[in-house]
Amino acid sequence: MSEAIFSIRNGPTFKGVSFGADKAVAGEAVFTTSLVGYPESMSDPSYCGQILVFTQPLIGNYGVPSTEVRDNFNLLRFFESPHAHVVGIVVAEYAYEHSHWTAVESLASWCKREGVAAITGVDTREVVQYLREQGSSLGRITVQGHKDAEWVDPMSTNLVARVSTKQPYHVKALKPRFNVALLDCGVKENIVRCLVARGANVTVLPHDYRIQDVAQQFDGVFISNGPGNPSFCSVTVGNLRELLQDEKLYGLPIFGICLGHQLLALASGAKTHKLKYGNRAHNIPAMDLTNGQCHITSQNHGYAVDAKTLSADWKPYFINLNDQSNEGMIHTKRPIFSTQFHPEAKGGPTDSAVLFDKYFRNIEQYLAERQSNAKLASRIVLQVDELPTQRVA
Repeated sequence: MSEAIFSIRNGPTFKGVSFGADKAVAGEAVFTTSLVGYPESMSDPSYCGQILVFTQPLIGNYGVPSTEVRDNFNLLRFFESPHAHVVGIVVAEYAYEHSHWTAVESLASWCKREGVAAITGVDTREVVQYLREQGSSLGRITVQGHKDAEWVDPMSTNLVARVSTKQPYHVKALKPRFNVALLDCGVKENIVRCLVARGANVTVLPHDYRIQDVAQQFDGVFISNGPGNPSFCSVTVGNLRELLQDEKLYGLPIFGICLGHQLLALASGAKTHKLKYGNRAHNIPAMDLTNGQCHITSQNHGYAVDAKTLSADWKPYFINLNDQSNEGMIHTKRPIFSTQFHPEAKGGPTDSAVLFDKYFRNIEQYLAERQSNAKLASRIVLQVDELPTQRVA
């Protein structure tokens, strides 16, 4: 075992032991209070370029499942994307012995294969206390025998362009009823699964695809989660702005999650801001402002929409009960809404999965008004038949 050091720029340094890739890495240091779900979190594209600090003391105890197993929709069963997106992880205690019926390898083995630096033996309580007071900071992990990596701020680059699909692909429902276009800003597999499981053929498009040119061919548009600073997604925001302004698409249902929520807000004229240390967990309470109901939500974001900048056509939908930050918005006249949290949570609570049902009710009403469901569906299936049926790793 090699010694390793986790350091925060202009902050404290922590010594520990390396159990991951034998390399030095740098990125934004953030923390999650999730108790479970490290394979899903580490493979979530929204964590691209980040060093993830786990507050759960023991990590790795149930190993890592197969990266090859797929479900009946040809989606990854246990992961949110084909590869890990964090550059490093920091844990208090790594479980060198793991046990779980789905496990095929240890967390250490997976980290080494994926090039993820990992350090154990760190007082993560102290790390979190520092980040809560100082705010999200740049960090790096240095393994014995390697030079320190240069400090890197992933929020200063367009991370969405790095993780988005480079070409469209298609995921078919078992019993298709609808056709949804999904803008991939770093989409999680379980978001796609939640759509196809409810009867939608999903055509996944690159983040900068001119969705406004093809939206009429679909029954709904979906804008996915993703990493980084939303201000770097100017092309996507411009395309969404045109989509919102097109009078022919006035009734088209639109749903955005996480970064998709932020991009939709920017396209409508609102503003976003960086949170002090972000919200990352599977146990964050958010209140539905339309009925006062509280949802326990899964979250992973460092930016938020400034609700005070929403135009008259929009109103806040959800609010974070911990820090009072905006957690969603809804259009006052059109079937468009978005959430900052993840209704598709995996692993995590399923309180807000009903929002997918709300989205599909909007689609059903939209199709009823157009009275041309069968004609539209047949035309779209012909258009997507030649597309790949899974994302390119």
